[in-house]
Amino acid sequence: MSDKRWAAVLGLLFLSFLYLLFQFMSSTYRNQALIRQLSETETGASSKPHVMLISQELDNPYWRMIEQGARDAANRLGIALEYVGPLRINTEEQTMLLEKAIAAKVDAILLQGIHSIAYTRLIDQAVAQGIPVITVDADSPDSKRLSYVGTDNYESGRRLGEIVAEAGRAFSDRPVTKIGVLIGSNLAENQTLRLDGFRSVISRHRSLQIVDVRVSNISRIEAAQKASEMLYLHPDIAIIVGMSALDGAGILQAAKSSGRDDVLIFGFDDIEETKQALARGEIEATIIQKPYRMGYDSVSIIHDVLEGRSAPARHLMDTEVLTKDGIRLE
Repeated sequence: MSDKRWAAVLGLLFLSFLYLLFQFMSSTYRNQALIRQLSETETGASSKPHVMLISQELDNPYWRMIEQGARDAANRLGIALEYVGPLRINTEEQTMLLEKAIAAKVDAILLQGIHSIAYTRLIDQAVAQGIPVITVDADSPDSKRLSYVGTDNYESGRRLGEIVAEAGRAFSDRPVTKIGVLIGSNLAENQTLRLDGFRSVISRHRSLQIVDVRVSNISRIEAAQKASEMLYLHPDIAIIVGMSALDGAGILQAAKSSGRDDVLIFGFDDIEETKQALARGEIEATIIQKPYRMGYDSVSIIHDVLEGRSAPARHLMDTEVLTKDGIRLE
């Protein structure tokens, strides 16, 4: 083979080598870029603070509003929010979920306060391990939680008492106007505070008397059962008051089943069933809280804490009164 042909062959081989080298280098660069991109994505996701919100009851409409507010704030602030809770109100399961959150070493915990020594100790344990805790809706004031976000429940109970006392004037022909009360739980501080505030007003009126207090366990069915028992045991009862979100609808069901459309019903919160009953004039009034804001503000505060800023000991929400006439009282 002549020198020219050898030179041409070598030139072709050299160009082929350069082409293959170029393809190899390009492929390597693309692979490295893809790996780097995936790595950055994973790092970005894992770098988000992991905050757990432990609800009182997973699918309760009131708690779903708290979750929505919390989730909106979390999305805005770059926080990975995990929402958990028992399917039905269960303080033991809430306690177990708190234990799991601590074991998982989440960055922060938002939860409903409970009257429980074990629960308080777990909150203190979380804080001691550097996990900030904020109570939402109901407080655990004896714990080392950083902040409480929610309603002034004693004041809201007192306000409900004033409304009921005014409505009691309709029974001026009776020596005593008898009142029944439902609370959602006797372990949640928000419920006991509302009852205390309510009692503080009713006790000042000689013509008003609380004759029965029962626990509905945040259940429409149980609220109806307990209200039915009240109506059976106290046939002359004139007013029944519910202090958790599903109580008003349950009381209304019991009154209808008992043929007692003369009973005045007062509720708490503005879930859809309550609003519809108000529009029909079947419930006299309800105290409206701001669960969406509770969720939103609690995540905003925990974000400040994780950024090194301080948190207020209490961050209170205003309440409103919605009457059956569609009037909102600030």
